[in-house]
Order: sequence, then C-alpha cells, then structure tokens
Amino acid sequence: MASITAKERWARKMSGKAKPIARSQDRLPPGQHLTTGFPVLDLGIRPDISLERWRLEVMGLIEQPKTFTWEEFNALPHFEDVSDFHCVTTWSKFDCRWSGIAFFTLAQIVKPKPEVKHVLFTSYDGYSTNVRLEDCLDDDVLIARQFDGQPIVREHGGPARVIIPKLYAWKGAKFVKSIEFAAEDRPGFWEVRGYSNTADPWTEDRFS
Repeated sequence: MASITAKERWARKMSGKAKPIARSQDRLPPGQHLTTGFPVLDLGIRPDISLERWRLEVMGLIEQPKTFTWEEFNALPHFEDVSDFHCVTTWSKFDCRWSGIAFFTLAQIVKPKPEVKHVLFTSYDGYSTNVRLEDCLDDDVLIARQFDGQPIVREHGGPARVIIPKLYAWKGAKFVKSIEFAAEDRPGFWEVRGYSNTADPWTEDRFS
C-alpha cells in the first residue's frame, strides 16, 4: 500500500472512505513471544485519580480546545475494538478487547489545524510520549476506559489510557491527562532516553 499523508488520511475519514493501514499477515511481530497474562510496566507511580477530579485536556494547534470531565468524556460516542498488544520488552498479548472513545472522535471535536503533524500525550504520573498524527488517525486508536468489559484498573493505567495497537505499547500512555496537537515533534519520556520515535513492532523499531 502506498503511504499517504496525515492530511490525506484526515480527508478520507471526513469523506467516509478511510481504511486501516495494511499490516503484516503475521500477527506476531519479529522478536516477540506470546503471553496469556498481562504484565504490568510503569514508572512506579500509580496515581489514584477519582472520577470527580479526572480531567482530559485537549490543546495545542486546534480550533476548539476542550477540557473534558469524566461525565463529558463518557457522553461521547462509544467505540470498541479488539486488537493485539505488543510490548517493547518482547511480549505480546492477542485479542485485547478495549472500549472507550475513538481518537478520531476527539479530533473531530477539536479540529486540528492543517500544520499539525504530531501528538504529545502526557499522564497523571508525569509520563509523556510523542506519536505522529498519521498513526493516531488509524481506525483502531482510542482512549480506553474499559478492558474486557470492565473498567481499567489502576495497575493498567485507569481510569483512562491510550491504545495505539500498531505501535509498541509505550506509545499508549497510561493515566492519560492531556493530548497536545503540534506542528513540531517533541520526544517524550522514553524517547529522550533512546527509544524510537516511530516504534513499529513489525520492523523491531525499538531504539533510535
């Protein structure tokens, strides 16, 4: 499949002609092994954010900045997706059932400006990670609030975390607090420590 720009992908979605990016026919990326468990990796800080205090700020180069309360966030159209989860530490978990709000739904609300090329996610535990806009606009990217039909627990990044199935899982920020749309790239927590900006599991794109 020929590559398309984020702007072209945005136009396709707005016209109802969006298609997921073609991936490898092998579900297990090179260098990975399957697990039936769900290992927990984080910064060692698991913030306890009540739903009353939880906020998601969407900001940056957008037409309609918005800070969502939990009630406002959950009032948005619901999205559910089953996808595979690939950790850079070489384990993968198949058929993870997530539900929440599609990233594209948020983008429709806030309306990114044409110059946007990158997205920076930050978390309540101080974590951050950078993702190209074109990766965020895939059909299976979401801000998840449930895993396997149940609210996401703190150890897995609840009450809400980002899921970007086609990238290594460190790109999916736990305890998500803000989403910033930007023209320029700004490396996050692991990226400034030598991890890849693009994080493609199928090319073992682990480190820069």
